[in-house]
Order: sequence, then structure tokens, then C-alpha cells
Amino acid sequence: MARIAGLHEQTDHWREIARQVDDLWALFELAEADEDEDLARDIQSQAAELSTRIDEREFELFLSGEYDHSNAILAVHAGTGGVDSQDWTQMLLRMYLRWAEDHKLKTEVVDTSEGEEAGIKSATVEITGRDAYGYLKGERGVHRLVRLSPFDAAHRRHTSFALVEVMPEVEEDGAIEIDPKDLRVDTYRSTGAGGQHVNKTESAVRITHLPTGIVVTCQNERSQMQNRDVAMKILRAKLVEKRLEEQQEEHARMKGEYHAADFGNAVRSYVLHPYTMVKDNRSGHETSNAQGVLDGDLDGFIQAHLKSTIGS
Repeated sequence: MARIAGLHEQTDHWREIARQVDDLWALFELAEADEDEDLARDIQSQAAELSTRIDEREFELFLSGEYDHSNAILAVHAGTGGVDSQDWTQMLLRMYLRWAEDHKLKTEVVDTSEGEEAGIKSATVEITGRDAYGYLKGERGVHRLVRLSPFDAAHRRHTSFALVEVMPEVEEDGAIEIDPKDLRVDTYRSTGAGGQHVNKTESAVRITHLPTGIVVTCQNERSQMQNRDVAMKILRAKLVEKRLEEQQEEHARMKGEYHAADFGNAVRSYVLHPYTMVKDNRSGHETSNAQGVLDGDLDGFIQAHLKSTIGS
């Protein structure tokens, strides 16, 4: 039903655009007949606004995947680089939270593992809103940062890596069947901030899916039951993403284009020294406004990647 409602919304938007085009054309004919320059300038302004709306709606047509209109579960993990990579991972989490805020999407950090000195080892965030997964799915992969390290007494240049996972949130509708016998569930005390209740009871949950080896955790909720429910939601998302990745890998192998998503194959590079540049290594899109990107201005990269995948 949600899918049908979304399609109705899209068609309503296109009908409204068609109506506005007809209205503008009628005004144009009137302005031309009366040689009304003021009306002509007004029409030009309205046409520019309408053109922007059409571009936005056309871009939505790129989101045609099975789960593109779903909510997203995004996870970030520190790679090689010690405290620098943990700090970089926290910077990435902030970047995605800012992007979601700018797009009026709801976010909830459902699990965090703090770094020993600074930053975070990993974090998982649920991003709720139409098309969240469709827009963010291209962020999946290794992100590389080059900068002067604030944690190096000699202030030398360091390269840090972090892995970003993006998964579609799926409901318990039979699309993904999980046999309880395939799960190992462990409970433990939360290690993060959360008050006496969270830290003094075994409310945190770790679930291991034995056939695939996938491990998910959740410790940010107050009760063990809540953490288990969230962990199961993340597990379903990871199993869906694993299935999608296997399909994409097989497709890429048939085309002779397969590359493993390891720390030697960064999807995007962020350089803060000796110059500033962010470059996507797949679409080729780049910008010198690195700080803007880190503040959540990702639309250029998201759009360039989606356009580059059309027909692939």
C-alpha cells in the first residue's frame, strides 16, 4: 500500500507540473499578443522555478530499485589508521546526520562503539523517510581521508579509512526468513553513556547469524527486548543487502568489472592537505568545497553516482 501511495504521489506531482506548463504557455501567448514586458519577465521567472521542479522530479525516476523507496540503515566502521580512523568515522557519521537533517529525514543512532582516545569505532543509525535507501545506497564502500593529523605531535599527514554500509530497512513480511535455530543471542552490559539502568543491567544484545557469520549489536535502548528488536531489524537489513551485493557482484563479474570492496578500493577520497578536494572514484564527480561536503552537502555526489549507474 505504501508503494501504491508513493506512485500516486509521483503521478500527482507530474500532473501538477503539466497543469503549470499549460498555464505558463497561455500566459506567454497573452504576453506576446499584448507585448507586455512585465508579464514576460514574470513568466521567465516562473519558468525557471518550474524547470528546477522538473529536474527534481526527473531525478526521482532514477530511484527504481526494489528497495529504493525504503528507510535506510547506515553503519560506519573505523578501518586502518588507529585513532585517526576512529575520528574520521565520527566525522562521517556527523556528515550523514547533517545530510539527513537537511532533507527532513528522521535519524536515530541505534548503536555506538566509542573509541579509546577519540572518535568512534563504529555506529549504526536508522534513517527514516521516503527514498532514504535509494539516495544513500551509493555511499556504500570505503571512504579515504588525507589530512594533517590532530593526534600526531609532529602534525604529519595521515591517511585514514572508514567503511560505510547502507542497507534497506525491511519489514517482517516473509521476504527474508530467519530460522531462530540459526541465531546465537548474547547479552551484556552497555559500555556507552546511558545512565545507571543501561550500564548496570545486561540490556545490550549481540545476535550472530550462524549460516552467514553476520553479527549485529544494539545497546542504545533501555531494555533488552527493545535492543533485541532493533538488532533483528538490522540483521534483516544486512541479509537483504548481502543478497543484493551477491546479485551485483555476479552481474559485475559477467561484465568483467568486479572489484572487492576492501580498504584498497576507496569509493571516495577526501583530501584536506596539501589541498582541499573530495572526489568520487566511480562517477568522477569532485569538488574543492571539502568542508561543505563534511557538513552534509552530498547531493552532487549522490546524483552523479545514481546517474552513472543508469543502464549498468
